[in-house]
Amino acid sequence: MDLTCLSKGDGFHYPPCHMLNLSGFRILIDCPLDLLAITIFSPVPCDVGFEAYGQNDQNPIQKKQKLERQMTPDDLVSAEPWYKTVKTLHLWEVSLIDIVLISNPMGLLGLPFLTQHPRFCAKIYMTEATAKIGQLMMEDLVSMHMEFRRLHGPEDSSFPWWTKNLDGEEVPSVLKNLVFGENGDDLGSWMRLYSLDDVKSCMKKVQDVKFSEEVCYNGTLIIKALSSGLDIGACNWLITGPSGSLSYVSDSIFVSHHSKNFDFHGLKGTDVMIYSGFSCLQSAEMTDSDCISTISENNDERLTASLLDNEESLGELEKLAFVCLCAAESADAGGSTLITITRVGIVLQLLELMSNSIESSSLKVPIFVISSVAEELLAYANTIPEWLCEKRQEKLISGEPSFGHLKFIKDKKIHLFPAIHSPNLIKSWQEPCIVFAPHWSLRLGPSVQLLQRWRGDPKSLLVLEDGISSGLGLLPFRPIAMKILQCSFLSGIRLQKLPTLLSVLQPKIVLVPDVVNQRINLSTMKTKSILNYSENRTLSVASVTTGIARLKGDLVMENGKQRLVSGLDQEESSGKARPLRHWGSVAPETLLDALVKMSIITGSVEHRAGENGGEDKSIIYITNPSGGMIETSEMGTTIITDDKTVASKIFQAIDGLLDGL
Repeated sequence: MDLTCLSKGDGFHYPPCHMLNLSGFRILIDCPLDLLAITIFSPVPCDVGFEAYGQNDQNPIQKKQKLERQMTPDDLVSAEPWYKTVKTLHLWEVSLIDIVLISNPMGLLGLPFLTQHPRFCAKIYMTEATAKIGQLMMEDLVSMHMEFRRLHGPEDSSFPWWTKNLDGEEVPSVLKNLVFGENGDDLGSWMRLYSLDDVKSCMKKVQDVKFSEEVCYNGTLIIKALSSGLDIGACNWLITGPSGSLSYVSDSIFVSHHSKNFDFHGLKGTDVMIYSGFSCLQSAEMTDSDCISTISENNDERLTASLLDNEESLGELEKLAFVCLCAAESADAGGSTLITITRVGIVLQLLELMSNSIESSSLKVPIFVISSVAEELLAYANTIPEWLCEKRQEKLISGEPSFGHLKFIKDKKIHLFPAIHSPNLIKSWQEPCIVFAPHWSLRLGPSVQLLQRWRGDPKSLLVLEDGISSGLGLLPFRPIAMKILQCSFLSGIRLQKLPTLLSVLQPKIVLVPDVVNQRINLSTMKTKSILNYSENRTLSVASVTTGIARLKGDLVMENGKQRLVSGLDQEESSGKARPLRHWGSVAPETLLDALVKMSIITGSVEHRAGENGGEDKSIIYITNPSGGMIETSEMGTTIITDDKTVASKIFQAIDGLLDGL
């Protein structure tokens, strides 16, 4: 097995990217965009605050840069934005990538750049929720970019001509590093943004999966997505093949108040574990004694309980409540609030908390959500209970919506608009107000115009998410009199919990980033080996189990495992082995008849039309002897049930209807 870390990423909005070579297959894990890099561009209009920018408006970052001149808005690139992909990904041959695994919606944003390549032929896997939310995010990004083109004017150059103006000695180092990278090799990663047609074409190539659903690739690898708790639909990956099992653990959250919790139990005892949670570096330092005391704890239940304590989740709720309090105080003083946070789970919770807070107070402040995909995204959030935490699922079962924003939208206390120039928005507009608007980079979308409108009002509030530099991000809008609240939300596993997690999972070999191993001593962990990997270097890992023997028989590959059938076993299995490959499509009506003959009672049959050119699906719900469902389409058939006996009977029924070999 070979692992190459193409990028360590930079927090929630720019997840890590890896290339994995496993059992002869090349697997790309996540394909994000570095959207923080577009802060080098000047927003529209490009002259916001330029003439008023003075020498007295230095921010903390600029005060440290005394050796170079102060950066001004004139240093920003006044051109149509280009977008920065993973810097070394374009150096890999696209046709040699066999599988693409997408862990969360942010890891999907750069994928159309790959799929539009004529030689791309990889199989793409991601959860259904990640596919839907990620597609909406890409469509919104394209919409905001097209709005920029309408205001700024299109550019047809196939080369980023503006880079020539950023190569001089007088150019601030911050801009140089963002454009060219620390080693000057990032120029090839800048791309013109894809189109809506590219997005639709990309999503047609996706095979979406459910949590814990097993999919088989090429009869060799069994791939399973397990919830990471980071956001709705976000997952970790478990891959089982002939050489053993491998788990890929990305940034995860143990207890979430909106998405399904981190399912770490399904990752126990793997041969190899790849840990890619770079967000843990944002947490406090950890001493060796902390690590040793954790490992000495042998009670698995107590270790698990320590991972699932709700201290972190309660801390997140306190942050959200504080944002609501600050917004209410601004409104009470006559100021408006602009919230540029775009993390789906955070936005859903903030909308719910703010609406409840306003309803219980004497304030009458409208809440506006301005986005081209706001209506569809908020409606979708209340139709996906299987991707949400137990509390949200219970609300839906009891007849309530999973998220409270639905009620407030019906009561017209939350107003949804596709664009800032929508005629209905102009009619409904009143201040003070609370506005949720993209983009968090402050370079695209409605946030640019609204920030220009309120930047001189000391009673108004700007809510930013941690990650964007307030120095570079706010540079075009200075001087700014607004109050600024920069929030840092949990984006992964705390460094202090990593030893405990490894003690619970007990993988044989652990691969961790070298920068993580520099912050914490993992040498005392009860694993066979702990290996460090670094960015843009390939790490080779030998097989965990190696043996040599002389045997005679038939080598059978089934469900990702190799089995040698010899002697009596070979005779017994002769003529009885079930087909490893099936073809054809399953007609729901025919399958219903076959299930009845096996004493399986079915409920309703639901037919779903494909969206945006996607495939049509039929869903058969099983009611007895246990619950479950069968999803059929032209691409395949999925069996979902907790009862292994029922699953086996359903498979036998399907096996009897299809041809196989």
